Amino acid sequence: MNLTYRTPKQKEADNLWQLMNQLDNETQSMMYEPDEREKLSSRLQPLQAIIARANKKIDFLEVVSEDCKLVGYVSAERGKPRRIQHSAYIVIGILSDYQGKGIGSKLFHDLDKWARDNAIKRLELTVMQDNVVAQHLYTKNGFIIEGIRKCSMFVNGRYINEYYMAKIL
Repeated sequence: MNLTYRTPKQKEADNLWQLMNQLDNETQSMMYEPDEREKLSSRLQPLQAIIARANKKIDFLEVVSEDCKLVGYVSAERGKPRRIQHSAYIVIGILSDYQGKGIGSKLFHDLDKWARDNAIKRLELTVMQDNVVAQHLYTKNGFIIEGIRKCSMFVNGRYINEYYMAKIL
């Protein structure tokens, strides 16, 4: 498996949208339900803004590709108010065929380096309480559970709790 890790270019916003949409359809652990993400040119603007902020090193966005196909990503959005600019909220997604191959740990390694180089002290994320595979990845990479967000999501007709997890650098 020949994988490439990199910050995407502006022209890849559509490819990133397609990856996110595929993840939405492949798992119930992402925020959006299948086919909920709209593909409109105006919807690509937020992704283009995220890519621009990552290329300026304000935020972090790294994609993983195999033979020009995006197979995973991690993003970290720094807090905008000065009081929380030392923290960043993380979203990660890896296609199921590529899970368990060390991709998540490599993404977190690169994220940690960016965070340290950019005065980020706190990394945080949420994860569904029953998503033990993701929880294992997060704890293996230094995250701890700080609390529970009760009934924070509604999935398949039932309310789901999420763990709030963080890592202090």
